[in-house]
Amino acid sequence: MSRPQPKITTADHNAVSVIQSQAPPTPPPLPPRLCRYPDCSRSRGSSPRTSQPEEDSEEYRQRRERNNLAVKKSRMRSKQKAMDTQQRVNELKEENERLEAKIKLLSKELSVLKDLFLEHAHNLADNVNDID
Repeated sequence: MSRPQPKITTADHNAVSVIQSQAPPTPPPLPPRLCRYPDCSRSRGSSPRTSQPEEDSEEYRQRRERNNLAVKKSRMRSKQKAMDTQQRVNELKEENERLEAKIKLLSKELSVLKDLFLEHAHNLADNVNDID
């Protein structure tokens, strides 16, 4: 899109230049919104107040009851998920403790075996020196 060229005008009586720019052209109108509702001005989940059931109507009571059950179910799932996660954390902590204990045990065993090996190698070296 090309930029509008400014017009420069000069006032003769005080020799002041004024830059006037033309207003940019207005953009073309937007295409109509595509939505599944007949009245596209209405967003999903919101409806005019007049179409909502009255608070003392049977329909309103049933909707509230269904919503309350859905909220209760959602909260129960959330609590169950938190409990499952905590149980998994506890299991992993126990496994970590077992593995750390095994590492200590194997490290001690390695140290004992190294000492035995070095002692045996030293004895072999002494035996070789004694034979010479």
